[in-house]
Amino acid sequence: MKNALMMMVLGCALIASAPGCKKSETEKPSSTENATTAAKKAAPDTHAHADGTTHEAHGSAPEEEENHDHAHDEVSLGTAAIGELKVEFAQGHGKIEAGKEGHLVVKLPYNDKGATIVRAWIGADDRLKSVVGKGEYAPSHDDYDVHAVAPDPLPSNPMWWVEIQEANGKKSLGSVKPLM
Repeated sequence: MKNALMMMVLGCALIASAPGCKKSETEKPSSTENATTAAKKAAPDTHAHADGTTHEAHGSAPEEEENHDHAHDEVSLGTAAIGELKVEFAQGHGKIEAGKEGHLVVKLPYNDKGATIVRAWIGADDRLKSVVGKGEYAPSHDDYDVHAVAPDPLPSNPMWWVEIQEANGKKSLGSVKPLM
């Protein structure tokens, strides 16, 4: 019960502070939403944050997300080796903060049209107290968007940890230093 309350409080904080989103196909309208908002949430192209909230909850519409410049609030983290792959990274949502949602953009050195599974979390390699986010492939940019909530408190020297599972089943793990 205490964890559920904490997640609700954390979710409210994320709504107000998180500009980046990922798509979700199974949104359920709350009892306070009007029919137009509920219909938008039911559409397959509706976006949701890592906590399941939508753009409507923080004042922007999904079509605004589709039409904006993908890199509007992203800062390059450079390139890092994940297994044998040289992967490019960028971070959105500003600096990493304890208990806040972070946004990682992962650009693989190949295009497999989303067949790769990308997971990422903020913290330590053991995932202790970390929320793991699964990347959503964005075909218009040929990259993956991952949303994850940083643990609170942050461990000393937190990293973005990234697990890449290629279409052939091979998994690789590596990390990149976040903006702090």
